Amino acid sequence: MHYLLTVIGDTDNPADDSAPGAIDAFNDRLKAEGRWVFGGGLTDPRDATVTDSRGGQPVLTDGPFVESKEFLAGFWVVTADDLDAALALSADASRACHRKIELRPFGGVA
Repeated sequence: MHYLLTVIGDTDNPADDSAPGAIDAFNDRLKAEGRWVFGGGLTDPRDATVTDSRGGQPVLTDGPFVESKEFLAGFWVVTADDLDAALALSADASRACHRKIELRPFGGVA
């Protein structure tokens, strides 16, 4: 089953980058174990552009859709046998990037 591990950034509590290379080591481990599907870090929310085409013509707005102290800082898509294995990976991911991780299973993946 595929799971999304969302890295949650926090403007009030920036990440502690005192362990350089920890994320790379975690990525390498995921790849070695055959759990890696895709992942990446994201730039600052101020770099975002929101596109809304629901009214026919696209409307582009600079910045994040929601003003919040928490933001999406990065993500991993991983393969895990079950929820327990995915939860263990999310705990390791949190340690590697020094941020909170939200874990969610994919639904209806073909």
